[in-house]
Amino acid sequence: MNDVPVIGIEFEMAARPADPDDPRLNGFLALLGEPRWGARLAEIRDLAASGRRAGQAVRQRHAVELSLEKIRRQPAAPPSAADRLLTRIAGELADIAAELTPRGRDRLIERLHLGLSGENTLIPLFHLARTAMLHRSRGFSVGFSGLDDDTPHDLLIRRDAVEAEVACDVVTAEDGRGVHRGAWFRLADRVDPDLQTWLAAHPGRYLLKMTLPLGLRGGLADGEPDGETLGRLHQRIRTMLETRARQAHDAAIVLRLDPLLLAGAQAEDNGLVSSLRQEFGPEAHLSVTTAGAGIFVMAARAGQENEVAIAIRRRLAVLSPTRLTGTRPGILSVFVEDTDRSEWRGLRERLELEGEARQFMTNPEGRPVVAISFVSRLELFGVAEPDASPGGELRFRNPAHPAAGLAALAPAVLSSV
Repeated sequence: MNDVPVIGIEFEMAARPADPDDPRLNGFLALLGEPRWGARLAEIRDLAASGRRAGQAVRQRHAVELSLEKIRRQPAAPPSAADRLLTRIAGELADIAAELTPRGRDRLIERLHLGLSGENTLIPLFHLARTAMLHRSRGFSVGFSGLDDDTPHDLLIRRDAVEAEVACDVVTAEDGRGVHRGAWFRLADRVDPDLQTWLAAHPGRYLLKMTLPLGLRGGLADGEPDGETLGRLHQRIRTMLETRARQAHDAAIVLRLDPLLLAGAQAEDNGLVSSLRQEFGPEAHLSVTTAGAGIFVMAARAGQENEVAIAIRRRLAVLSPTRLTGTRPGILSVFVEDTDRSEWRGLRERLELEGEARQFMTNPEGRPVVAISFVSRLELFGVAEPDASPGGELRFRNPAHPAAGLAALAPAVLSSV
């Protein structure tokens, strides 16, 4: 998951009222309604109780909600940069609601309530508001045509009599992974008691290398992965431990148990995970279990390399014909969810996103698109460069589009790298 700060707050419902001097945050929370907001926090509490690893991932997934609740309950605490930015975006949504038509306001509230239900989050609407804020800061007037007029695109931006449509979307990096992180967290939590029992009987330091040729699907946004699949994988690992086998394999899992030979790394230090990441690479899924002085590490990989950028390109091909009318220059603003610092930075520095975006813009589906921008939670939470993209987004212009050279659109379409 994203390694933005995990919000550590208690889930008591008797929260202190918001700061009366912060009407923008109050206005946002008023759109949600106190009963619905309290019920959502209770739901997040229940989801976070699903296991140590899965629970931490749930708290990170719902970091926007938990951050806003922390700000509301601790008005006297000095706000972090992320807190200030999230409060501004929440306030922007309250301001947007005040500017919309009655039907547009109703649509906004409906979408807010949807973001507070099931496995959903507030990320789509925070991405929408932040995108509008970026374009206003660049000298564009911004209309919320998607809310007011139910257009397929979300925003209509205008500068010097030139208009462009902006479609905002959220895609998950899980679509490009053979092993979903959410499913891995659940498997690791499920196996953890067996590993603690093993360490109690066999004190030492162990490394279980795991390959999942068939993958493991079902991320945090998809609910519980196939329970039968999880059960089979769990039983395979348990059987290997019980029989003290060093190797085992079938069609779904390949296991190898070795001594852990990372000298000097301690389980309670960041050094262990850092060393493991260096050893196994950014695509490995890692889990550490400790019992006394014993350490048991699981390192898992899918049967093939991740294809996150390719999955995003496929999503672009769906977005362009369905979200843009083709009558104006179109901008696709894509929020890439479920990435961490190293993966997000790697996607940019290895030019994977650039390569897939530029390939997409040469295809027929890319013709209405004058530019594509990508952001992640790192930009949303105001993380500094180089982990986050310079300028708040990673953007690529389509040089073949007739409007690509228009000076009026330049601040919104010029490539950022």
